[in-house]
Amino acid sequence: MSQEAVFSNARIVGPEEVEDGSVLIRDGLIADISYGPSAVGEDLGGDYLLPGLVELHTDHLEYHFIPRPGVQWDPLPAVLACDAQLAAAGATTVLDAVRIGSGSTGKRDVYSGSARLLADSVELAADAGLLRADHGIHVRCEVSSEDCLDAFGQFTDDRHVQLVSLMDHTPGQRQYADIEYFKRFHIGKGNVTESTFDAFVAPLIERSARYSDVHRRAIAGLASQRGITLATHDDATEDHVAESVALGVRISEFPTSVLAAEAAEKHGQHIVMGAPNIVRGGSQSGNVAAADLLALGLLHILSSDYVPSSPLQATFQLAADGALGLVDGARLISGNPAQAVGLEDRGQIAVGKRADLVRVEAYDLPATERHPQGRRVPVVRGVYRRGARVS
Repeated sequence: MSQEAVFSNARIVGPEEVEDGSVLIRDGLIADISYGPSAVGEDLGGDYLLPGLVELHTDHLEYHFIPRPGVQWDPLPAVLACDAQLAAAGATTVLDAVRIGSGSTGKRDVYSGSARLLADSVELAADAGLLRADHGIHVRCEVSSEDCLDAFGQFTDDRHVQLVSLMDHTPGQRQYADIEYFKRFHIGKGNVTESTFDAFVAPLIERSARYSDVHRRAIAGLASQRGITLATHDDATEDHVAESVALGVRISEFPTSVLAAEAAEKHGQHIVMGAPNIVRGGSQSGNVAAADLLALGLLHILSSDYVPSSPLQATFQLAADGALGLVDGARLISGNPAQAVGLEDRGQIAVGKRADLVRVEAYDLPATERHPQGRRVPVVRGVYRRGARVS
């Protein structure tokens, strides 16, 4: 027997426009969309109804696993807590990022050493039906590290892996093209002093020269054999993009310059930036601002990065500022990321798509100097996966 539900009197953020109407859900799919007022079904009272967010890049699982330095939480409860927080922020599809390979200090940190443990916990919870959102794995590969390729071997046959990103955080290039940002960060962390910095950096640069290209090519080849979507991280130059295109990369995560973003666009790559960059008004590393790429038509996807609520906040902030309508905003956080990783069954409020939906009340705040049009803060009132409420 089929299961039906109706959400009525909603501001439906559809693929082409925002219209008042109702959505009929049958057996987890959107069966019909009608417009105008209705007395049938659950009355949303004029709240917005958006497609559920598709989250490609979130570091939040690691923060739940290591909530404080030296504190390691039980991984399964960490997964459940992370899932609940992301679902409450409107995410119905999540690719949890796990890091492999030593970090930019050259040491094997707790995150990279725990990647398989965290992925196992996500997969256990997903297969057992414990999660609110639909979860997969995003393996982030620090290709400059000696142990990266060996660590990737633990994921090559994992059916849950849907995205692999190739990254190199070596100082002096990509994210840290301005080495002063790298220096200030590590001095602030107490990893180095001004007098020991050069000795600290030299082996990192040597390590990258030895391993990065070899590992980048090997991992790209293994991922391509499995049909896993490939991304590169922090491309800064046209040469970086050309290299990624030759490897079959489809996603450019966080390009650090307009030049790199233009090259990625030219080659048909999906460009991802962090929604916190939009909300804060710029990059914390001093690289190109997401708003600048958006204005140039060089931004296709927003991810939460380190703030789960930021994609919806950025979407409604852009709409209030007159920079981007809600329809286009929904593409950035739902439709485009779904398409980028081949999830064609979701990401839009359209007949035949999965009924992954988020109900949002827009709360108005007065104008400020930074936001002269005022702001509309999104308040999530309900999240639905395949038509069933999960948050």
